[in-house]
Amino acid sequence: MKFLENMPRVLFFTGKGGVGKTSTACATAVRQAIAGEKVLLVSTDPASNVDEVLETRLTGEPIAVNQVENLFALNIDPRAAAAAYRAKAIDPYRGVLPDAVLENMEEQLSGACTLEVAAFDAFTELLADEQVTAEFDRVIFDTAPTGHTLRLLSLPRAWTGFVEDNTTGSSCLGPLAALEKQTALYARAVEILADESQTRLVLVTRPDGAALKEAARTSGELLELGITNQHLVVNGVFTATDVNDPVAIALESRGRNALSDMPGQLRHLPVSTIAMSANPPIGIEGLKTFFDHNPCKVAAEQERSDTTPESADLNQFIDGLAASGRGIVMTLGKGGVGKTSIAVMIARKLAEQGLPVTLTTTDPAAHVHDAVGQVTDNLVVERINPVEEIERYRTEVLADATHLDDDGRALLEEDLRSPCIEEIAVFQAFARTVFKADNRITVIDTAPTGHTILLLDAAQSYHREVLKRGDAHSEEVTGLLPRLRDPEFARLLICTLPEATPVHEAAELQEDLARAGIKPAGWVVNQSLTPLEVTDPLLVSRRSREAEYLNEITSSHSDVMYLLPWQEGGLN
Repeated sequence: MKFLENMPRVLFFTGKGGVGKTSTACATAVRQAIAGEKVLLVSTDPASNVDEVLETRLTGEPIAVNQVENLFALNIDPRAAAAAYRAKAIDPYRGVLPDAVLENMEEQLSGACTLEVAAFDAFTELLADEQVTAEFDRVIFDTAPTGHTLRLLSLPRAWTGFVEDNTTGSSCLGPLAALEKQTALYARAVEILADESQTRLVLVTRPDGAALKEAARTSGELLELGITNQHLVVNGVFTATDVNDPVAIALESRGRNALSDMPGQLRHLPVSTIAMSANPPIGIEGLKTFFDHNPCKVAAEQERSDTTPESADLNQFIDGLAASGRGIVMTLGKGGVGKTSIAVMIARKLAEQGLPVTLTTTDPAAHVHDAVGQVTDNLVVERINPVEEIERYRTEVLADATHLDDDGRALLEEDLRSPCIEEIAVFQAFARTVFKADNRITVIDTAPTGHTILLLDAAQSYHREVLKRGDAHSEEVTGLLPRLRDPEFARLLICTLPEATPVHEAAELQEDLARAGIKPAGWVVNQSLTPLEVTDPLLVSRRSREAEYLNEITSSHSDVMYLLPWQEGGLN
C-alpha cells in the first residue's frame, strides 16, 4: 500500500460517494493506532457513518474508540457546530445588549451561511490550530463526497481573500472583527494543505469508469487549490474465481477495462489497490483485515435465503408519473448508490413516451450530461451550476437595489462577494427548478445525503423567514415546502444498495424528511445480486447477505421497494 508509506501527519480521504472513503480512512486509523500512534479521526461528512463503522457513538469532541487503544474520533456536525457558533457569538452580549438587538443577531445567524461557516470554523481549528490537536501523532480526515469536500477545502483561501478585500468591516455573519481573528488560522490552513511534508490527500475510487472520471476531475481541482501530494486508492477490485459464472466474468472484465482506460490525470499518481471483500468492513475486526490481499477474504458459500421480499414494478411507477404529466421526481441517498443512473433511466423512459421532461441535478460534482448520452428534443438536460447561479443571484439582487445610495450599494456589493452567497444562490435555483415543474415533469438527481439534508434545512429556514417578512416576491420559496410535501406533486425515491451502511444512512435520511413533513414514494435498491443466478463464491456470499437488508427495508422503512438487478452495462 503505497499511500501508507512515509505518511505526513495529516491525511485526507476523499472521492465519489460509495467508493469506500470511510472504510479506507477508518482502516488506516486503526492500523496506525495499533502500531502505537495516538490517532485522531475526524469526519467532515454531514451524513457521517463513522459511528457505525467503528461501533462507537461519536460527538463533536474526541471520543475514545471502543476496542482500539490510542484511537479517538469525532464528527463535525454542521447543525451542532452552528448552535455552538451562535452561542459563542451571542452569549457574551446577553444581559448587556437590548433583547431586540439579540433577537436580530439570532436571526442573522440562523441561515445556511452559518451552518457552512460554523462547520468550516470547526474544520479549520482541527487542521491549523496545533494546540487543538497537539496530543495526537496523526490526524486523519474522512471527508464528504467530492463536491462538498472541494467546497470545504476551497474555503480557507476564499474567506482569506474576502476578509483582506473587505472595506466596510461587515459580512452576512455580522461584523468582520470576529472573523479577522480567524484570518491567521485560515492562512495557516492554506499553508498546511499545500505542504507535502504535512498533508497527503488520498483519492479513493472504484474500478469503475464514472468513479475514475470523477477522481480525475477532483485531482485537477485539488491541484488548482495547491494540494499536490496526492495518492490514488482503487478499492473493491474483483477477481473471478468461477470461470463458469457469466456475472463474475462480466464484473471482473468491467473493472479491468475501466482501469486500462484510466484518465491520464491519474496515471502519474502512486496507486494502491484493495481487493473486493465478501462482507463490508463494519466493526474493528473487519477493519483490521481491510488491507489484506489474501484471496481467503472470500467467505464460505452460504445458503440463499428463501424469504427475500418481492419487488414492486418500477415501470408502473413511471407510467403513473406519465399519466400525471407534471411534478418532480427526486432521487436521494448516499453517494455511489446510483442516484444519477436511476434519475437518467426514469427521465429517458418518460421522454420515450413523448412527454416534456427536464433532467437536472443539485450535485455540484455530478455530470448528468455524461450519463444521459444522446437526448431527444423533448428531454431537456441541465444542472444547477454554482458559478452561474451566483452571478444570476448577484445580478437580481443589485437590480432590486436601485433605491440605495452609493454607500449602501457599495455595502451590498461587498456582501454579495461573500463566500456564503453560493449556498443562497444554489438554494434559490433549487426552489426555481421545483417551481417550474408545475407544467412538466422534472427529474432531479440530488447530491449525496449530507448535502441534500443541508439543502432541505435551508428550505425550512428560508420558508420560515420569508413567511415572517411577508415577502410577496418569493413565490418560488414560499411554495417550495408545500410542493415537496405534496405526494401528488413530489415523488421522492430513496436510493440505496443492499448493504448495511447505505440502508442505514437512507433510513436516517427518511427520518430527516419526516421531520420536514415529507414522505418518500418508495425505496429503490440498486445493483442487487438477489434476482441473478451466480456461482462465484464471493458473489454468492454477497448475495446471501442482501436478504437481511431487503427484509429490513420492507419491514421497517417502506411498503414500496423497487429491486434493480446488477447489470453489466448499467441501468437501461
